[in-house]
Amino acid sequence: MKRISIATALCASIMFSCKGPTTTSSNYGNQLTFGPGEEQKIEEAFLSIKDSTEIVLQEGNYKFETLSIAQANHVIIRGAGPTKTILDFKDQKQGGEGIRVTDVTNFSIQGMAIRDSKGDLLKINKGKDIKISELHAIWSTADSTSGGYGIYPVLCSNVLIENCYAEGASDAGIYVGQTNGAIVRNSKAAKNVAGCEIENSTNAEVYNNEFYNNTAGFLVFDLPDLSQRGGKIKAYNNNIHDNNFKNFAKAGSFGTSWGVGNASPGSGVIILATSDVEIFDNNIKNNNTSAITIASGFSVDDKAAEKISDKYNPIPSNIKIHGNTINMGNEFPKPAYDHRVGQLIIATEQQLNVVETDRKNKRIPAILYDGVTSNILTQGTDPNPDKLCINQPGENMFVNADFAMVKDPKNWKPSTNMQPFVCK
Repeated sequence: MKRISIATALCASIMFSCKGPTTTSSNYGNQLTFGPGEEQKIEEAFLSIKDSTEIVLQEGNYKFETLSIAQANHVIIRGAGPTKTILDFKDQKQGGEGIRVTDVTNFSIQGMAIRDSKGDLLKINKGKDIKISELHAIWSTADSTSGGYGIYPVLCSNVLIENCYAEGASDAGIYVGQTNGAIVRNSKAAKNVAGCEIENSTNAEVYNNEFYNNTAGFLVFDLPDLSQRGGKIKAYNNNIHDNNFKNFAKAGSFGTSWGVGNASPGSGVIILATSDVEIFDNNIKNNNTSAITIASGFSVDDKAAEKISDKYNPIPSNIKIHGNTINMGNEFPKPAYDHRVGQLIIATEQQLNVVETDRKNKRIPAILYDGVTSNILTQGTDPNPDKLCINQPGENMFVNADFAMVKDPKNWKPSTNMQPFVCK
C-alpha cells in the first residue's frame, strides 16, 4: 500500500492550497484595503469583520495597540510582504497580544512583519483550517522583556505555517500547542529560547526549516494538566544548528519546572515526556551541549508521577531517531555553565569519564537519554521497555545519563552502551 504522509493528508484537508499564497480577491465577498495612517479604521475593521472578508494592508509602517478578530469564517489578512508591510506594537501600554484571533475557520494571514508586542505577537486560539505564511514575528531585543510566543496557534486543527521567520521570543518563536494536524515548513527561527516547539499536539510534521542561534533549536514537549496528549510527530530535512544562545525565559509562567526555562543553552532537539516522535534526515550540528535530548517528566519534576492521567504520561515512548547528520563542537557553550540543566549535562560528561575511563573521546555523546523508563512505575526489568529506537552510526553518539541516580554519586553510572536501544 502506498504510504500517505501526514503532510499530504493535511494539505488535502485544508480548504486552501498548501502550495503557497495563491488566494485571489475573487474568493471573498468583501474586500477592504487600507494604508498607513488608517490604523483606527483597521482596528475597527478587525473588530467588526464579516465572514468572507479580505483585508489588504498596503506597503508601509503601521502602529497599533492591538488587533483582534473573533468568530469569523473565510478571512484573509494580506500584506505586501514581510519587508514591506510592517505592523509595530512597541507602544503597547498593556501586555496583551499584538494580533489576537479567536474562534475562526479558514483563516489566513500572510505577507507582513509584526514587531515588538509586550505579549505574544500572533495568537490564534480555537481555529480550524489556519494558514500563516510569509510572516515575520520579531522582537528587536532578545531578552526576558520580549513576549512569549512569536507565532502561536493553540487549540486548533489543520494548521499550516510556512515561509515564516521568528526572532526574539522569550519562550518559542514558532509554537504549536494542543493542536491536531499541523505542518511547519520552509521557515526560520533565531534568537529565541526555543526556535520551534510542538507541545501536546498530534499529527504534526516539521520539515525543510532552519532553526539556529536559539537556546534550543526544536522541542517536542508534553506537559501535564492540558487538554490533550501529544504524539505522532515527525521532524525531517531540517537544519538545526548553532543553538548555543543564553536562556532568557521569563520567570513565572515560562521559567517554572515545566517551562522552556529548562532548555539548556546548546540544545539541538529536546523531546520531553511525549510519544510517537520520529526525528530523521536532519542536519543537527554545532549544538554544543546536546544534539538530541530525550527526557522524562521526572527530569524536571520529582512529583511527575502524581500528574499521570489519560492526557499525560511523563515517560517518553516510541521515539525513533535515525539517518540524521550529527556533530558537536569541542566545548560546552559558556551560557550552559550558568544553567541548571546545562550544569547537569556538564556533570554527566564528567561522571561518564570517571565510570568509563577508557573512552577516547571525552566529550559528552551527541544523543543524551535521561534513562528514566516506565520500569520505575511497573517495577519491570526490560532494558528498553519504552521502545526507544536509535539508528545513528558513528563515534561518541549515545549516552544513557542515568539521571535517576544523579543524587547518589556513588551509584550514578552513565553509560555509552547503546545496544538495547538500537532499532531492531
